[in-house]
Amino acid sequence: MFRVVRGDTFSPELADPATEQFRIRARDYRERLNLVFRRSDLRPAFLGTEVLALDGVEGQNLVVHFNLRFDPRQLEVGAPDLMTVLSKEITLEESQYLSNLTIDPNSLDIKESSATLTTPLPITTSAVTTLASTTTPPPPRLCGPIQLEYCRNLPYNVTSYPNKLGHRSIKEVRDDVIAFRELVDAECYRLAYEFVCQLLQPSCTAHLPGEAEDRMVLPCQSFCREFHAGCGNRLPDRFKDALDCRYFPEFTGPGSCNSKPGCVKELQARGLSARVCDGVVDCMDISDETSCGYCPDNHIHCGAGKVCISVDRRCDGNKDCPDGSDEKGCLTVAPSLLSVKTSPATPHHSQYYSEGYVIFNEKGQVGKICTENLNTTVPEPNREGTLNTIAASLCGVLSYKNVNFVRIQEDEEPEVQYVHMEDPSAAEITFVRAPCPKKEVLYVGCSDLAECGTQSLRGTAGVEGLGKVAAYGDWPWHAVLFKDGVHVCDATLVSAEWLLTTASCFQGQPKAQWVAQLGHIRLSGSSPWHQERGVVGMVKSPVEGSTVVMVKLEQPVTMSDFVHPVCLPEEGSGALLTNLSHCNTLGWARNREQLQRVQIKLSSMERCENISIPTVNSICTEPPYLTDDCNEEELAGSPMLCLLSDNKTWTLVGVSNWRIACSKSGTERPRLYDKITSNIEWIHKTMSAIS
Repeated sequence: MFRVVRGDTFSPELADPATEQFRIRARDYRERLNLVFRRSDLRPAFLGTEVLALDGVEGQNLVVHFNLRFDPRQLEVGAPDLMTVLSKEITLEESQYLSNLTIDPNSLDIKESSATLTTPLPITTSAVTTLASTTTPPPPRLCGPIQLEYCRNLPYNVTSYPNKLGHRSIKEVRDDVIAFRELVDAECYRLAYEFVCQLLQPSCTAHLPGEAEDRMVLPCQSFCREFHAGCGNRLPDRFKDALDCRYFPEFTGPGSCNSKPGCVKELQARGLSARVCDGVVDCMDISDETSCGYCPDNHIHCGAGKVCISVDRRCDGNKDCPDGSDEKGCLTVAPSLLSVKTSPATPHHSQYYSEGYVIFNEKGQVGKICTENLNTTVPEPNREGTLNTIAASLCGVLSYKNVNFVRIQEDEEPEVQYVHMEDPSAAEITFVRAPCPKKEVLYVGCSDLAECGTQSLRGTAGVEGLGKVAAYGDWPWHAVLFKDGVHVCDATLVSAEWLLTTASCFQGQPKAQWVAQLGHIRLSGSSPWHQERGVVGMVKSPVEGSTVVMVKLEQPVTMSDFVHPVCLPEEGSGALLTNLSHCNTLGWARNREQLQRVQIKLSSMERCENISIPTVNSICTEPPYLTDDCNEEELAGSPMLCLLSDNKTWTLVGVSNWRIACSKSGTERPRLYDKITSNIEWIHKTMSAIS
């Protein structure tokens, strides 16, 4: 329980749970507490809040009694954990979810109950917070063979227990399988069999070095939502909490969750057969391109164009892919070899790792750098400096500014190939395969991801060779905003947790579910590099005449060549507009499918005054050519991006406030953008204050 000392008071009607006043007030506190825990580290185990009673003295402090329910099969949670989360929230100067309320921190009282998930929770007005708890920790998760005959058609053959539904053994699964077979037989969802079997027998991956147990891989949240839309009302009541799609993982890269199968068939069923084998990836598993005549079995797709290569042409010294990706990342860092081997069937890495073992790739064979020969090849006084030089060079190649540490440590992975550095002090190091009896290998930590605003996948910088139609990695900071599944606005990534867009996206919008997607170049397609994040809040600019809005993501994005932030203007760069070149905005082809760039240039404000009402914070632009490019539609929140003087770095100069379309004549389309320079101080302060 807790006591509200300011912002709310007790009235006699609140003492009766049957009154409308109690129902409304209890719902408000329930939703606030739900948000607190759904945005906390305890989210994986959180099931929900139940407000039990409201009491107090009329006109004075209000006391709220509530239950918090957790699933111990997902995470071991104790009263101190809850005290930490709630104490942090109620002591914030500006509470995020209990805003406009002052709660006495000393009134916070939390007690545990050992009630199981299947035991009904008592309704009581005592000052007790009830949680599901367990006295003994569960055994570590271990991968084992799938034993349920009904699910033998899954594309994997190992699973683990407990599953998402709480089944701890194959016997418990078999006891419930009939209820789930009835869901499949009801044909409430086309892929019900695949989803149900991934719940009953979820895939399992081996643990990485340093991890205590193997890992269960669940269906992706988007897959769950589709299943729930068709079959949710048929679910047995006892499984509804476990099948709350909010607690399923979002796709953040390969291995994060299992995406919906049957992508190629779905494209064909939607009349998008032309997308199959067109050289542009539209499926998370790349099946739309790897099942084509140009891509033989056991080959990897280049990720761009109609080109596949055999594994032994990866890192062989010759560029075989159109973007040269087969010769990138041949020396990298990763937490394990397994994390590299389970990457998608393209040469591209799905994320940046800031630390890990130094891993080499030569002709498709991967391994680690053994350091046991350093004693004979590098004198003792030079050894530390040599290792730091190697680490600095590697971190730089991986887009990090600094070396956090470099050390030699014992390798824990089995069946690893090793190489020695033939001459570690040479300008170009040669690697030779060799045994590593002591398994002493190089481990590096990098820090300060260096480059914003760069198109690291492109072979050339700036606008040279930059196509009108976007390719993956061309605009890695571009985001699309969906309201209840409908694309309504665009946005721009400026840090791992923040987007910039415009206030008009949210005008007149009731409570809705907002989702941001990044790594897109086609709205109806997907890719292994696509990422999705929930939106937890927005902050409007206090700058006069500005409609810029900062959007906070539920979780930080995973940085990669396909998703990373644009640069912001430096503070005090008021003259920035006079030093810009090659400005562009981004729009969607008329069918709202393909992302494309639109060239623009600065214009006098008089041109825009004829079509809109500019403010002191406005930038007016126009097409650089006499006839406007009318093949795109720019949504509210689309960016104004310009190239800096180094000719390789893009900066966000402005954000559009409204959707922009061509005039009837198609000859003129001035565009207004809100300046970012006047918002820079506020943007940095907001990102620092709300972490």
